[in-house]
Amino acid sequence: MGEQDSKAEADPSRVGEHERAEAETETKLENLNKIKEKGIDPYPSKVGDRIPTQEALKKEGEKVSVAGRVMSIREHGKSIFADVLDETGKIQIYLKVDLLGEEKFADFKLIDVGDIIEAHGEVFKTQAGEISIKAEDYKILTKTLVPIPSSWYGLRDVEVRYRKRFLDLIVNKNSREILETRSRLISFLRRFMDENGFIEVETPILQLIPGGAAAKPFITHYNILDHDFYLRIAPELYLKRLTVGGLEKVYEIGRAFRNEGLSHMHNPEFTIFEFYWAYVDYEFLMEFTEKMVKEAIKEIKGTLQIEHQGKKIDFEKPFEKITFRELVLRDCGIDIDQFKDYESLKAEVEAKGIGLNLDEVKVWSKLVDELYKKVSREKIIEPIFVVDHPIELTPLAKKKEDDLTKAQRFQLVCGGGLELANAYTELNDPLDQQQRFKQQLEMKKAGWDETQDFDADFIEALKVGLPPTAGWGMGIERFVMLLCDQYSIKEVIAFPTLRPKGKEGETSQ
Repeated sequence: MGEQDSKAEADPSRVGEHERAEAETETKLENLNKIKEKGIDPYPSKVGDRIPTQEALKKEGEKVSVAGRVMSIREHGKSIFADVLDETGKIQIYLKVDLLGEEKFADFKLIDVGDIIEAHGEVFKTQAGEISIKAEDYKILTKTLVPIPSSWYGLRDVEVRYRKRFLDLIVNKNSREILETRSRLISFLRRFMDENGFIEVETPILQLIPGGAAAKPFITHYNILDHDFYLRIAPELYLKRLTVGGLEKVYEIGRAFRNEGLSHMHNPEFTIFEFYWAYVDYEFLMEFTEKMVKEAIKEIKGTLQIEHQGKKIDFEKPFEKITFRELVLRDCGIDIDQFKDYESLKAEVEAKGIGLNLDEVKVWSKLVDELYKKVSREKIIEPIFVVDHPIELTPLAKKKEDDLTKAQRFQLVCGGGLELANAYTELNDPLDQQQRFKQQLEMKKAGWDETQDFDADFIEALKVGLPPTAGWGMGIERFVMLLCDQYSIKEVIAFPTLRPKGKEGETSQ
């Protein structure tokens, strides 16, 4: 898998690890056979009345049962110490021949690191002061047949961690904590929305027309209908159909799919959170967003002063606002309102010496978007609402009443370019929306593939009447990256998308 693996193969210590792993696998198989010869089931179904290991630590003087994975075994004559790990943490098990008897004590030597066991006994404190369980009995629950890394050396290659997440979770406490934080965040967001009168809904993942975002879709084929369908890039157009139908506060948390490149900020499959609120606008949603984000961070982190990738971020103070035009002018020295066609803007970008790859940038809107994403966004550390984007970048949003070239839109950005939320006042004029869709088709013909397709059914829904509505979206992974101080989106997804092994040009992410 690229350069990292080449280095690993050249590392003599890694070769030694491979030999040790083969020997350990052989030992595990031998022990499995011996266990079976004794008439012991190495994979029983029933488990006793266990309690979490961290709860057992508080039960000194009481008898308890725990179950978990054996992470280490240390023999001392007629005594054995074993660390057992469950999802709450570790506890030490003390096994003594006097308590277990000769045969039961000897049988523990058939237990290997990585096996899952159940142990029962009294909780006590050792002479070294460690709370432990003095085992009166134990039982094997699962026999492992491959080595379990006992320390970080076994998972130095980050791609191995992603490909073998089951091993990563065993040896890396931080990986488990990230997934727990993710779960807590989603639970908080659902509770927050429910408390504010929203209802949760589900919309189609297989769509005839992909819409609601500027992204390339994945294509699949529905055999029975003999028709191509698309994995959704966003639930937006369907959620707005529900608002047309009279559901004034709706939200959805679910998977979205975008046929884009892999990077530390992008995974083609991710979790999207969107809501739509009738009779409010984007200015109102900025206040709502600030409240939501602050409460989420406070609940999960316990403070509004956090650190992300070495940068201190203060969410306590009110979030600032800056217009899209002002931001690009500040960072690039270009007033996009003065260069309203592609050729003149491109000439100004080149004159300023701004290093953008323009090979695939053939339209004004795409060039403006590149200036923002490649130059300005990564400079944003403190939480800022970037507002009033060019209307060409937001074909589903209302125009500002005092400037028809701008959209009633905001993005909440922080932490060196993390986009936490994107929202706008929804365009509910069906004739305007119809014209915007046509403009998007022209942009697609000019070379920008990531444009909105024409959706006649959605136009029909708008003709029925969408009340004044504001909509909002968040990529859950981006928020988790912020909360868990992670640089790569792969760290916050249990099973991130990876290149197939053995493909030419493959690199570790």
